[in-house]
Amino acid sequence: MGSIPTRPTRSTSNLGAVKPLAVHHVSLNVSDVGAAVEFYTDVLGLTCRSDRPDFGFDGAWLDAGGQQVHLIKSDAAPAPGQHFAIQVGDLPEVVEELRGRGVEVGEPMTVGTGLQTFVNDPSGNLVELHQAGAVPAG
Repeated sequence: MGSIPTRPTRSTSNLGAVKPLAVHHVSLNVSDVGAAVEFYTDVLGLTCRSDRPDFGFDGAWLDAGGQQVHLIKSDAAPAPGQHFAIQVGDLPEVVEELRGRGVEVGEPMTVGTGLQTFVNDPSGNLVELHQAGAVPAG
């Protein structure tokens, strides 16, 4: 597996107003909004928001801690490797719970000082489950 080329970090002092504060939301295409809402709320513990405007197409907005996941009704297939991560407190415990509920989830693996694994939503979107700081640095 090749390494990802890096480029030198540029100073952000010349960007003016462009100062990212956080990731506000990610949007996912889902083929069945109801099944996706059930998965993200009943399986992964997100909560539904009631402030989604009527865009003229089906969808849902969910809370994931301080960020949001927006579900959009679409038949577009998920892109291979494309994913977002949900941070959890105890990944091995989460994996055990999900498997006990019949959810297919990968084995936790070490990545840097964290643990990660992946699960697919009903539309095939890849979701990383991530436990930060689970492995001592060194």
